[in-house]
Amino acid sequence: MKQSTVVSRALRGPCFPLVALVLPQTLLAAESGFLADSSATLQARNYYFSRDYSGIVGRNPQSRTEEWAQGFILNFKSGYTPGDVGFGVDALGLLGLKLDSSRDRANSGLLPVHSDGRAADEYSRMGAALKVKVSRTELKIGEQQVTVPVLYFGDIRLLPPTYQGASIVSSEIAGLTLQAGQMRSTSLRNESGDEELGAMVGFVPRLRDGKLVTSDRFNYAGADYAFNANRTSVGVWYSQLKDLYHQRYFSLKHSEPLGDWVLGGTLGYFDSAEDGEQSIGKLDNRAAFGMLSARHGGHTFYLGYQAMFGKDGLPRVFANVTPMSNNLPTYVFDSADERSWQARYDYDFAAQGIPGLVAGVRYVKGDNVDTGRGFEGKDWERDLDISYVVQGGPLKGLGVQVRNAIARSNYVTDVDENRLIFNYTWKLF
Repeated sequence: MKQSTVVSRALRGPCFPLVALVLPQTLLAAESGFLADSSATLQARNYYFSRDYSGIVGRNPQSRTEEWAQGFILNFKSGYTPGDVGFGVDALGLLGLKLDSSRDRANSGLLPVHSDGRAADEYSRMGAALKVKVSRTELKIGEQQVTVPVLYFGDIRLLPPTYQGASIVSSEIAGLTLQAGQMRSTSLRNESGDEELGAMVGFVPRLRDGKLVTSDRFNYAGADYAFNANRTSVGVWYSQLKDLYHQRYFSLKHSEPLGDWVLGGTLGYFDSAEDGEQSIGKLDNRAAFGMLSARHGGHTFYLGYQAMFGKDGLPRVFANVTPMSNNLPTYVFDSADERSWQARYDYDFAAQGIPGLVAGVRYVKGDNVDTGRGFEGKDWERDLDISYVVQGGPLKGLGVQVRNAIARSNYVTDVDENRLIFNYTWKLF
């Protein structure tokens, strides 16, 4: 793992000459939109994370991870140069600093880890992307934070992961959004360098000779169409992690006001199989999920169901999350043949005159897991989240989040987890 300051492939690779060529020209058009429509923010994120492990399954004997770190996320987004074809640049700077860790408590996902097992004192990254806009279609080449159902962006640790590649988004037709792209590499949430994209099947990374099996091509394309005054949307997606797996995804979302209530529903279906040279072997998975919601005042109730079919768990890019209803912070409930239910309740205290304060609790229970060890796998998780954003005074905008999770299983390691997160964002311009 790389720990020192590293300039990303987006800056040192093929994209950089293009950015360098366009940037001086765009600066000349500052008053025309490039700088006039630009924005920059700096987010400070203070993150405490701890997990206690019991009933340990696997070779890792570590019984506890506990680390505390400070992160900074600088985001710059330019406007576009004038004309039928507009050019712009997005830039991202990331810095993570160790506040507390030790060799026996490392590997929380907040910080890189040296070969001697110690967490790095700091790690950082810079990246940029050239963007080109024609009408309502935008092409972006370079460092990106992609959020599509088949490559779901998971900002769940100190710093967010990023990808390096090209993407295009088009909204020329009202209600219809078309997207496509190819990602060539990724920078994981706790590293400063970049590497090829690996795969997980269920909760298990696919390894060969102790190393993650990777590919340098993740291709995707999809369409989302919203109608019925944007209360209903359907989605169709395809993705390929070359020579590892390919995947189809279909979704339906709907929201329906009913008196003082707002009812909602989300349905999703994945169909996955091996791809090309089958570098991680044959794969057989179909995954279906649904989430129903009912909101009244400050109360929101949820009921979710998720089911795996086939001989394998759900394939996904390594360290990513998914849009499935029961993909939780600790367990993901996507093992082979697993069935799981979720009950969740959130309350927004703005209904009681306390804006900014939100609390929620959820419980997920899974069973029917094909463990391959001659017994049925079962697991459950309970999460409690409380967050507050200061509404006024000198600390206005400061966010505080507390999370407590308890996860138990008869086939994977049990976890007791606590997180304490402080966020504050400065708008620089």
